[in-house]
Amino acid sequence: MDEATHGPLAGFTVGVTAARRADELIALLRRRGASVVHAPALRIVPLADDGELMAATKELIDSPPDAVVATTAIGFRGWIEAADGWGIGEGLLERLRTAELLARGPKVKGAVRAAGLVEDWSPGSESLAEVLDRLLSGGVEGRRIALQLHGEPLPGFVEALRAGGAEVVPVPVYRWMPPQDLAPLDRLLDAVAVGALDAVSFTSAPAAASLLSRAGERGLREAVVEALRGPVLSACVGPVTALPLQAEGVPTVAPERFRLGPLVQLLCQELPGRARVLPVGGHRLEIRGRAVLVDGALRPVPPAGMALLAALARRPGWVVSRAELLRALPGAGRDEHAVETAMARLRAALGAPKLIQTVVKRGYRLSLDAGECGGGGSAREGVRGAEGVG
Repeated sequence: MDEATHGPLAGFTVGVTAARRADELIALLRRRGASVVHAPALRIVPLADDGELMAATKELIDSPPDAVVATTAIGFRGWIEAADGWGIGEGLLERLRTAELLARGPKVKGAVRAAGLVEDWSPGSESLAEVLDRLLSGGVEGRRIALQLHGEPLPGFVEALRAGGAEVVPVPVYRWMPPQDLAPLDRLLDAVAVGALDAVSFTSAPAAASLLSRAGERGLREAVVEALRGPVLSACVGPVTALPLQAEGVPTVAPERFRLGPLVQLLCQELPGRARVLPVGGHRLEIRGRAVLVDGALRPVPPAGMALLAALARRPGWVVSRAELLRALPGAGRDEHAVETAMARLRAALGAPKLIQTVVKRGYRLSLDAGECGGGGSAREGVRGAEGVG
């Protein structure tokens, strides 16, 4: 079975925190072989129920803005639809036609034009920083600027405009709130804390902030942050989304294009690149989160077997005692017979029994190919070489 058959993400488990377009992201991940744990970190308050949006819209109709910054396609469409529902849609469109309309990126431009409007300018980078530079370079002293928020305040953006002398009218087009059912998010946090996920995907900064906040409420913040700094990859749709994580010292990756498709493609590159690859028993062993590739063939392995394999792979070629392997088994207790049982199942799952050698009265070892690790050196040198593979 090759990668074309099992998919580049086979054997990996990815957490999805998105509330909006989650189904699309999950489908893309599963199509590439990933297992998915879905836990919305937020929910969106319906636009028509948001009194702040109605108040801001009426204020802009009564006192027309000089410029309007549209930041998200869904937000802009929702704003127009909500105004229509309140019977003030035409009044809003008239004000938008007379203002300088700045659209952040092509999707926002599409929403603007679908409303019968034409943007005055849009950055090629889809960056709000470039929008801010455009406004400031033209001078904002005395200008009234409406800023469509995208789920959270934009303090740096607003403060820079106000420091330049502008009057800023925030337009809270939709509001993020904690999920009504916290159980899925709690399960995801538990999985992150123990390293049971290979990656967590984030599609908005509020979702990342909400996940960290809930971890703090449950006393798991330190464990979750530590896991995200180490074995669990944080994949963000863009640099703004990554900010709450980076503030905690969590390294993140993001695609060049801020879209779901490129985000999934990035995971297809990053996760296999993080897998442990070892030459063992004449085979190529690639150790993933829940499975192993043996010479490119996907071999699903039970959790106990993966725990044993991870312990052996930490010191490839060296003997690992039964006592140490017992400590690696989840909930195994004190009976070393549990190691023998789990080891037999692991060997069966791998389909190549000679990958793991039994060392009588001592324990087990991965049958590392010394010749593949440089050859001619000592056992210690061979192991050191193997640890650099992959």
